Amino acid sequence: MNFLNNLLIIKNQFLKKENFFYIIAILVIFFFDRVTKSKIINNFNENTFYVNDFINFDLIWNIGIGFGLLSSHSSLVYNLITFLIGSVIIFLIYLFFTSKSLDKLIYSIIIGGALGNFYDRLVYKGVPDFIDIHYNNFHWFTFNVADIFISIGIFIFILRNYFIKS
Repeated sequence: MNFLNNLLIIKNQFLKKENFFYIIAILVIFFFDRVTKSKIINNFNENTFYVNDFINFDLIWNIGIGFGLLSSHSSLVYNLITFLIGSVIIFLIYLFFTSKSLDKLIYSIIIGGALGNFYDRLVYKGVPDFIDIHYNNFHWFTFNVADIFISIGIFIFILRNYFIKS
């Protein structure tokens, strides 16, 4: 019964003026991610694109979760992971609508990035990662714009919950 009451709260809060900014933030992050990935996918040749001594653009299709973890060529595993990611996004949207302003901002940042990567999983059957940060022969995990926003949102979430008492 409590869950149904919360669904009614979500329905009533969806069009509230205070949520407009956060929903726009989600859409801006999602579309910024889409534009960068579309540019890379449509204009990328097989070679690594050199940006500077520390950054290259190098298209890699990630079929796992963050940092390529749980990558598998099994469609069952891929579909299960995709379902779980979709479920987490739905839960984050629920948390978004039932939280206060600062938390709404945090969830907006995470949801915007998560929707970008989720879209790729559904449309391309993999997430295009292309930002390669390196120093000499050490390369960090290749990532994309959505990953940046997800990481920023999680970092702020950790700061908010563990270091900033309200």
